[in-house]
Amino acid sequence: MATRTATTLLDWYGKNQRDLPWRRTQDPYPIWVAEIMLQQTRVETAVPYYTAWLARFPTIEALAKATEDQVLRQWEGLGYYRRALNLRKAARIVKTEHGGRLPENADELAHLPGIGRYTAAAIAAFAFGRDEIALDGNLRRVLARLIDLDLEVRSPEGEAQLMAFARRHLPRGRASDFNQALMDLGAMVCLPRLPRCTACPVRRTCRARQRGVQEQRPVRRRRGPPPGRIATAGVLRRGGRVLIGRRPEASLLGGLWEFPGGKCRSREMSRTCLRRELREELGIEVEVGESLGVFRHAYTHFRVEVHAFECRLRRGTPRLTAHTALRWVYPSQLGRYPMGQVARRIARRIAGQERTASRLRPKDHHEFAAHRSR
Repeated sequence: MATRTATTLLDWYGKNQRDLPWRRTQDPYPIWVAEIMLQQTRVETAVPYYTAWLARFPTIEALAKATEDQVLRQWEGLGYYRRALNLRKAARIVKTEHGGRLPENADELAHLPGIGRYTAAAIAAFAFGRDEIALDGNLRRVLARLIDLDLEVRSPEGEAQLMAFARRHLPRGRASDFNQALMDLGAMVCLPRLPRCTACPVRRTCRARQRGVQEQRPVRRRRGPPPGRIATAGVLRRGGRVLIGRRPEASLLGGLWEFPGGKCRSREMSRTCLRRELREELGIEVEVGESLGVFRHAYTHFRVEVHAFECRLRRGTPRLTAHTALRWVYPSQLGRYPMGQVARRIARRIAGQERTASRLRPKDHHEFAAHRSR
């Protein structure tokens, strides 16, 4: 039997729930895709990627057959690219070991690549109706305020208290609605800053509000500003093509293509850094030419400033050392290769230069002759 808190919350959810595309299906595969995309990604960002992904890979079998490049190119711009690689790996396992059907319980789901404890619980609850609590960021915040938790929400003791409260109020057979009601409450009312307490359906039982500390909950670990890095990237040209390398799968941005380069040492000038990096990565000596610009990007744990330069090969032949593959490609073909945001911006800069140069290039003799004959 549902508690009063659960009943009130579910009544509110029935009238106010968000219309999200993955809530319009009971097919476990789209629900799984959505949960992977929503790891460290906001709902509004994930929606167009979700729609495009299912158009490109509509079934587990279609995803299992896809190449790594196809998967990464479809994911490009969403970040945390290992999620996409793990989706593909898991799809292949599901196809070969589970007959193409996702396991229905959280323990089995958690054995698949890219599916942790939270995601397993979410898929089990949303796709299969299992009585699981999917403890995401919204749930942690809402529950921490409801019980006025004065511990860090990700500490073992803090998490145990949140789970105990949630399980006590979980109505049997209603886990999907209960979890999503808490998620929507966190997204729409119980906001991280300036929570809308007067609009909250469970405000009368919220201990943090009763004690006036709702804005101090949840307790968070203090973090300093992310460190900054300076890096370089070189655009090597040969016969109208440019050189790109594929990053090792286990590295940051693993499986994506980039312009060779690397991180600068302390007080190292960017041109000196690029020459050294290309010597170490590719076994070549280069002459560093004009700048293509400075490209900045913020990752979760650090910020990077990438200085990109045109380069001319002086000695040696590029060899595989730091990459799993090297390709010479025409600038117009760069769009086919999955890249991180910085590399993609450099690629667009190069492609833009090519288009400008093409417009400014004189017409050939036959075109001029035809023009004069008119």
